[in-house]
Amino acid sequence: MATKQVYLNWDPDQQFILQDKDNYQIVMKKPKGVSASDLLSMALIGCASHDVVEILNKQKQDLRQLKVTAESVQDDDPPWRFRKIHLHFQVTGKGIDPEKVRKAIQISEEKYCSVYATLKDALEITNDFEVAEE
Repeated sequence: MATKQVYLNWDPDQQFILQDKDNYQIVMKKPKGVSASDLLSMALIGCASHDVVEILNKQKQDLRQLKVTAESVQDDDPPWRFRKIHLHFQVTGKGIDPEKVRKAIQISEEKYCSVYATLKDALEITNDFEVAEE
């Protein structure tokens, strides 16, 4: 079983600096950084997007651009639990097969995306996609 470690450093200017083992940093705290709750949705679309790109490339799809948005629904009261995250994939390329896009998203969810696997029993995750010709 793999073990991973990430770090947080808080400074007196009220900034929380997150970093991974390679020292890549993310500033957390508004107005100069990302909110902690937004990081959850960002992790999900980052994980899924990486998988979808890899799968479509292996399927020899001429992918030119991928944009993904995540729309989250959270409770109004503390602890502001997430109830739903909807992902929208915008795939742009030449001759992209929509069925291969649908299958790539499904494979990511069912086989590869660790964030999806962790969250799927805790909240509703839905998706849709659109394909545009370049």
